[in-house]
Amino acid sequence: MMIKQARLLLALLAAFAAAPLVRAAPPADLPDPYRWLEEVDGERALGWVRGQQPSLAPLLQAPGFSRLEAALAEVMASPARLAPAEQLGPQVYNFWRDAEHPRGLWRRSAPEAYLQGRPQWETVLDLDQLAKAEGERWVWAGANCLAPQARRCLVSLSRGGGDAHVLREYDTVERRFVPAAEGGFALPEAKGGAGWIDADTLGVYTDFGAGSLTASGYPRQLKLWRRGSPLSEAKLLLEGARDEVGLWAWGERLQGRQQFVLERRTSFFAGKQYLLRDAQLVELPKPDDAQARLFGTMALIELRSDWEQGGRRYPAGALIATPLQAWLDGSPRFSLLHDPARDGALQSLTVLRDALLVVGMRDVRQSLSEWRPAGRHWQRRAVPTGPLESLWIAALAGQSSNRYLLTRSGFLEPARLQAAEVGRTTRQTLQQLPAFFGAGGLEVRQLQARSADGTPIPYFIVAPRGPAPKQGRPTLLYGYGGFEISMKPGYSGILGRAWLARGGVYVLANLRGGGEFGPRWHQAAQREHRQRSFSDFIAVAEDLQRRGITRPEKLGIMGGSLGGLLTSVAMVQRPELFGAVVSQVPLTDMRRYHEMLAGASWIEEYGNPDIPEQWDYIGKYSPYHNAAPGRRYPPVLYTSSTRDDRVHPGHARKMVARLQEQGHEVLYWENIEGGHAGAATPAQQARLWSLSYGFLQQRLMGGLAN
Repeated sequence: MMIKQARLLLALLAAFAAAPLVRAAPPADLPDPYRWLEEVDGERALGWVRGQQPSLAPLLQAPGFSRLEAALAEVMASPARLAPAEQLGPQVYNFWRDAEHPRGLWRRSAPEAYLQGRPQWETVLDLDQLAKAEGERWVWAGANCLAPQARRCLVSLSRGGGDAHVLREYDTVERRFVPAAEGGFALPEAKGGAGWIDADTLGVYTDFGAGSLTASGYPRQLKLWRRGSPLSEAKLLLEGARDEVGLWAWGERLQGRQQFVLERRTSFFAGKQYLLRDAQLVELPKPDDAQARLFGTMALIELRSDWEQGGRRYPAGALIATPLQAWLDGSPRFSLLHDPARDGALQSLTVLRDALLVVGMRDVRQSLSEWRPAGRHWQRRAVPTGPLESLWIAALAGQSSNRYLLTRSGFLEPARLQAAEVGRTTRQTLQQLPAFFGAGGLEVRQLQARSADGTPIPYFIVAPRGPAPKQGRPTLLYGYGGFEISMKPGYSGILGRAWLARGGVYVLANLRGGGEFGPRWHQAAQREHRQRSFSDFIAVAEDLQRRGITRPEKLGIMGGSLGGLLTSVAMVQRPELFGAVVSQVPLTDMRRYHEMLAGASWIEEYGNPDIPEQWDYIGKYSPYHNAAPGRRYPPVLYTSSTRDDRVHPGHARKMVARLQEQGHEVLYWENIEGGHAGAATPAQQARLWSLSYGFLQQRLMGGLAN
């Protein structure tokens, strides 16, 4: 049902005022007999990983598994998948993987042909050929091209799909990497990158050697690097502290001028931003937790907390605009564009040549607005979209055009890729996904659970029409609940083929910690309030059973990354509610998470376990520390990737080892590559999802379909 505004306000008030759920005191620091599993490529650790594979044999060899994997592989590598593109210089570019090109092709077409739905693709770079020639498991990590010609691009390549990547300059006309002998830019593997300042100068943030990285493993130094000079001679421009998150920078072309922007993240949700003007840095006078964007001669500021300026208070979640130079001169003229009280939660902002496209969300339903400056005022136009679909907006050619691509998708409606233009109501459908599963007889509803502190928690349910049978239906509950990321409707051929087509029910929970109701909905589950998100998830599980939709033995839960932490916590805290658990690339050891890879960058989200008062609340839910022998946990499948350099695979490894030691039923699959996505090619993705859904089918549906 629709969530009424009054109830939403009550929900938010409850979220801010309610005390966290009181649980038993956290365990004292336990001996960690599985610390050696944190050695990512250690021989003993990899031997343990290999030793887990035989336990997967009953699933891999089960009747119907190969058929399921083939069905999902068909979706992952379908030639009918959408091909969104970006115009770089005179042509549009797209990156594409399929069964014949598992590593992928970077390709291009004339814009006119693409916008008519008949692109004529020309390969610019074949990653499969490159990987074979160089003996590397290259995974595409993007390209950054110098406007307006886009002849020279900085191509990023990852070994195995991790966040760390190498960077090489590429000539899109000659279709070759520019060698160092010709002055070509190249950076060794690091969690860094570079942005164009001009054709012969880069702003580089990378691993410059000892002391140049933050505790999170990201660069803390940004240097100016001139073509033809060694990297060691690059000039230091900005340096952050070791306990900050890191530095990032990018160049963009505005009104015929290359503008270089630097961002120094002091924490995950706060930082400083600078413009490079005449070789000097100019700091933008924004609140630390706000994010600024440039729009022609204007500055746009997204607020995460209330901000008082000129005697007026602008609310958290608002988007405001001002002439950039007036702002820098100390006399801004702010206009309130997106008002959260009127427009709901700000979800995305896309900047075009003459207009802004703003996606808002009210009652977990998205809408699209077009904003255009008109003198000292702004004009707003609502862009029509469907009542229950997700919207993804991409500028076709940055701020050099008013054209954009709009992708629309619902749980039961295959995604459509449309070409649109500012000011026009008509859109051209360039592509539409085929129906990968039969949606007849299914319906989507929006329901509401009540969390432990009384806060109403919305969730979507996709299920067969009509009342559930007395014994309930196999149900999969998915959640995330963190980092201000919203969970919203979307079409998935994988979910449809592997679950919905077999009569399963799918539930998507909108937990506190997410971005569905703006910054305060997220802040309600940060740090000492993290238990609220877990309690919200548990409340949805209880509500599904109270309504008779499912029963404990038929209810499975799934989540990845923070969602993997979520499912692990729910399993440990309320095991009697669930019949099966899938936890992908999870966090589990919350005592050491901040010392493992990028974990230190998330202290603002979870808290610092080195501070006793903060470990007091973190330790109450840390799955690795709270798992206990003698309790009956549901069967669980953990998945991870050796090359995940964001969430350490040691989290999943150690949790599996501890559960096995305690006598619980647990399976583990670790892909050798794939990074935080867990898989790097369509075949690997099909294996990951067929394992996940095959496991759920076995445990909740009585077996795989033959």
